[in-house]
Amino acid sequence: MSNSARRIGLTGGIGSGKSTVARLLTQLGALLIDTDAIARSLTQAGGAAIAPLREQLGERFIAPDGALDRAAVRERVFQDPQAKRQLEAVLHPLILAECDARAAAAPAHQRLVFDVPLLAESVQRWRARVDRIVVVDCSEATQVQRVMARSGWTQDAVQAVIAQQASRAQRLAIADDVIANDGLSLDALQAHVLALWQRWNLNN
Repeated sequence: MSNSARRIGLTGGIGSGKSTVARLLTQLGALLIDTDAIARSLTQAGGAAIAPLREQLGERFIAPDGALDRAAVRERVFQDPQAKRQLEAVLHPLILAECDARAAAAPAHQRLVFDVPLLAESVQRWRARVDRIVVVDCSEATQVQRVMARSGWTQDAVQAVIAQQASRAQRLAIADDVIANDGLSLDALQAHVLALWQRWNLNN
């Protein structure tokens, strides 16, 4: 990790509040590079990942409109680790290439925030690309409560997703900065993010 804080890797488990933190950072002036949004673009009809995913996973995982059938793939990768590896082998290099292209096109002094839900699972790829890793952290109980409230999922469904992700301890182990987001109001969260931003500015 360098002393600079120009490139920030942002991660957190489902329901942690990571997307809210990303939005607050953009309001402070960061340029957001959202890997989930890039993945959706790559897997829409005509996206660069469709042909190799059709070859790897099979035609039944491509929806009638030509996009990836995300629900069918999600169900498959939960059940089959090999399918998960096949999906990642196609998507990860394409996502990283697009992230690199967007970063290269950004102004020289622009702070970049890479929103990477699975950063802990691929930390070796990302550590060389970012100056600091920020983890938005909360308890599993809070994750479950938030996702059930916003998505209408069952508790079992949320816990199944959590089980597929890196553990809380694994994320905290790679963190340069931690935003503890259990029971924070939006104002308190905003104040925490602002304090981090100001500290990064002082260290640059």
